[in-house]
Amino acid sequence: MNIAIAGGSGLIGSALTEYLTKQGYTVYILTRDATNKPVKDDVRYVEWLHDDATPEKELQDVEAVINLAGESIGSGRWTEERKRAILDSRIQSTRAVIDLIKHLTPTLRVLVNASAIGYYGHSASATFTEDSEPVDDSYLTTVVNSWEKEAAKARDFGVRVAFCRLGIVLDEKEGALPKMLLPYKLFTGGNLGTGEQWMSWIHMDDVVRLFTFAIEHSTINGPLNVTAPTPVRMKEFGQTLASVLNRPHWFPTPAFLLKIALGEMSTLVLDGQKVLPKKSTDFDYTFQYATLKSALTDTLQGKK
Repeated sequence: MNIAIAGGSGLIGSALTEYLTKQGYTVYILTRDATNKPVKDDVRYVEWLHDDATPEKELQDVEAVINLAGESIGSGRWTEERKRAILDSRIQSTRAVIDLIKHLTPTLRVLVNASAIGYYGHSASATFTEDSEPVDDSYLTTVVNSWEKEAAKARDFGVRVAFCRLGIVLDEKEGALPKMLLPYKLFTGGNLGTGEQWMSWIHMDDVVRLFTFAIEHSTINGPLNVTAPTPVRMKEFGQTLASVLNRPHWFPTPAFLLKIALGEMSTLVLDGQKVLPKKSTDFDYTFQYATLKSALTDTLQGKK
């Protein structure tokens, strides 16, 4: 099978490309500039998003598209300008994907669009599955809802659409985990805020397998929670992280300090949601890392 990836050079895109090629797939990475890219039989670079680009000519045999494109939500303070960029980057790139899809049917069978558990909003008591509706209208809820509505337009062209709603992805180099590691490495780790907020996490190996699972299972439609089956409260996450690193968990960071330091973006660590991967469980998906300790041990092995 041939698979095109928008956003293929990012954290998840790079891991997905490596995994998919090992499974025998050929991956086409959509990029603004394909010059000086490495030439491989199973990884090819296709230019798009500029006037001279004609990606549809190179993608006629593609059967699946994965859309990961969009500004990172965790790389800078949420000014009004940055919040617009986060939303606009997702909407514009997804519109470009839909425009591309118009030229790829009928060979194209599925669009797997990245999404986020921010769709559900925040709650200290509720449990969310793919059947749940949002409990608030927070900024992230609005972003994710708008993003998914744009991606759903692929259905107008007979393409199956799956929304992979990502939890906190555990990776030692990028994302949320490196920021959480630093205090523990300095022996100052502890609760963030109350520590009672939920954290729905997932190991990178299960991320790439679940995206592939969504491609390969033709009955998976709509939302798919890409989270481990054992979410934990932030307090337990910190204690487990400290145990794996052999560091103390004792120095709490009050919520007001995080709000001063991070502004509105502090919601990423101070608020949470308990999200369960009901659909993948129903489809008998086997998690490689179902417990937090096994996931952190693997992710951080040799990196203390």
